[in-house]
Amino acid sequence: METNPGFQFVTASYVIRINNQKATTLNELRRGLDQASDDSIFFHTFQSLGRNHFLTEGFSSDLAQWVLIGLNRPRLAERLGGLDVRDYLSLAELRGDVRCILNEYCEAQPREADISSFEPFHFCECSEVTAPLGPEAHTLAEFREGLEGLSSATIYYHFLISRLRLQLKTNDFSYWLESVMDRPDLARRINRIDIYTNTLDSARDEMVRIVRAGERR
Repeated sequence: METNPGFQFVTASYVIRINNQKATTLNELRRGLDQASDDSIFFHTFQSLGRNHFLTEGFSSDLAQWVLIGLNRPRLAERLGGLDVRDYLSLAELRGDVRCILNEYCEAQPREADISSFEPFHFCECSEVTAPLGPEAHTLAEFREGLEGLSSATIYYHFLISRLRLQLKTNDFSYWLESVMDRPDLARRINRIDIYTNTLDSARDEMVRIVRAGERR
């Protein structure tokens, strides 16, 4: 008897490199964004959300946080911090929107574009290293049991950055539940979990509750 493709839980770690590139003004940040690698854009947006998911103040975006702390530009920081990485399927699109916000601000406030920051912004980038975790899950019960013990790193990999990998506005968990298990109801509920108002741990706990309830159907 043929079995459904199982779900393979994966953990990910990131090797961080500090580049020679830095910015001390908004104009330098704009130019830096044009020159930065995709790995750098990923690090300062998607990856910074994973690093800073537990923060209750400030911004999860490195760019927004530097504009706030390094330049004391709260309105601009709010605009940058308001970009929801879940809306993006490509780093090029995200880079373009960040650049557009900076352009609009600098054109409206040209004197502020060359004011030096309290501390420079250092462009960094990271390389991803992944490894499978345990056996595949083939049933809802096995999937729920796998979810229960997941680390923040694994939740981050499957729930946040999966959009870039799948090129869909969904996550690995929801994609498997809908396409393999034929449970679009569970897929939708999990995809609606707001990572900005939850920690990665509380998001995992909510997923466990959703799947456990689905097992009783």
